[in-house]
Amino acid sequence: MSRMVNFGHSSHIRHTPRYAVGRRGLLAGGLAAGLGLALPAVAHAAPLDPDRAVRANGDPNFHPVKFRLPEPSGRKRLGTTSLHLIDDKRPDPTMPSGKRELMISLWYPSTSLVDDLPLAKYMPKRTATEVDDNWTGEYGLALPTGTFDFANTETYSRLNAPMRKMRHPVLLFSPGYQYSRFVNTALAEELASRGYVVVAMDHTHETPTEFPGGRFLPGVPATQLPDPLFTRQYVERRVADARFVLDQLTELAAGRNPAAEGTELPSGLGIGLDLRRVGMFGVGLGGYATAAAMRADKRILTGLNLDGTLQDDRRKGPPAEVALKGTKQPLLLFGSDETQFTDPKKDYFDLSWATFWSVQKGGKLNLNLAGAKQKAFTDYQFVFDQVFREIYGDDPIITSVMTALVGKVEPAQSVRAQRRYIAAYFDTTLRRRPDSLLTQNSPEFPEVQIRW
Repeated sequence: MSRMVNFGHSSHIRHTPRYAVGRRGLLAGGLAAGLGLALPAVAHAAPLDPDRAVRANGDPNFHPVKFRLPEPSGRKRLGTTSLHLIDDKRPDPTMPSGKRELMISLWYPSTSLVDDLPLAKYMPKRTATEVDDNWTGEYGLALPTGTFDFANTETYSRLNAPMRKMRHPVLLFSPGYQYSRFVNTALAEELASRGYVVVAMDHTHETPTEFPGGRFLPGVPATQLPDPLFTRQYVERRVADARFVLDQLTELAAGRNPAAEGTELPSGLGIGLDLRRVGMFGVGLGGYATAAAMRADKRILTGLNLDGTLQDDRRKGPPAEVALKGTKQPLLLFGSDETQFTDPKKDYFDLSWATFWSVQKGGKLNLNLAGAKQKAFTDYQFVFDQVFREIYGDDPIITSVMTALVGKVEPAQSVRAQRRYIAAYFDTTLRRRPDSLLTQNSPEFPEVQIRW
């Protein structure tokens, strides 16, 4: 029986650790201190050493870790480019223009003759430094500053490659709270390899944003937890950003160049945008913004919320308007083990999801990624797995640490499952290609459960 309602139109490689066994204690102790955990495998670990970064950077064996993105499974070659946009209708006195300014990146199917173009790096240098600072210090992990070599890690996309000469559905992406638009690059490349144009937005003053010429805004401090008093403001600003970006893509499709500096655009970029088929997705707060943007702008025909509550305070509520009234377009709720709406007596009950589910008429589907935490919906899962194995080899403590960070899901299988279900959903709702994967649980992906 179908459970979708009214949608309409690596092999294992043994690693040798680069650090002495003593650093294992720092990792375990830092994690336990940061998360308040009692990890059985690390009960006698040393506390976090505050001078770890200085000494680690002095270690002759230390070097920044470049990581490997999962190879896209689609058949399309990939291109990427970034645009600086200025919204003349929204004032922002903190910006040089006095107006709201945004950075966006596009990943798209490219022509085949692009091997002479350089592969894009995972992040620009200043953004890479900021994200490294945040991630090495997160939860008190014993990782030295400079561990994550984001600026020299290569992606699968050719920089400013010509776009393939046919029209492609467009997917807007809004990142998680405080997260750079680049932290879901692997999923963006996967969807682009399947024929979509993915347009990721940095939400200036909230997510770290690097502008042309080296101007950089760090966004919300990593230590600042989401404040319900500001959540609604963030969501409203993200919705306005999404609608503005859609306007600018319309300009681009009409043959005009919306880039603030008049930067030369990749060949065919505007021609390849099919703005009759637009979807949106986001992680956490980006998922909340996706649902709200769908209600505000009917150009967004379908949406996907990756583990984002639909209320300003996840525990106290109240549900947002989109949760109380639903949308006319289909929306997929794809949750981790930190979100459920079927049993108010159990942990992680989200009233906003339950409310939305009861009123939604535009089409709905709920998936659960069993064993996962919210960060499993980002590149976080495979980046940390690779970094820990590079530094600590195959030490069993990595399993405990990864469980604390992203849950019990195995990163490679989690990536495969997310790719398959997310592509199936957008193929169904934007391309009218129904996929039976969305109608019943699959033995190929036992970690994903269709739920009511």
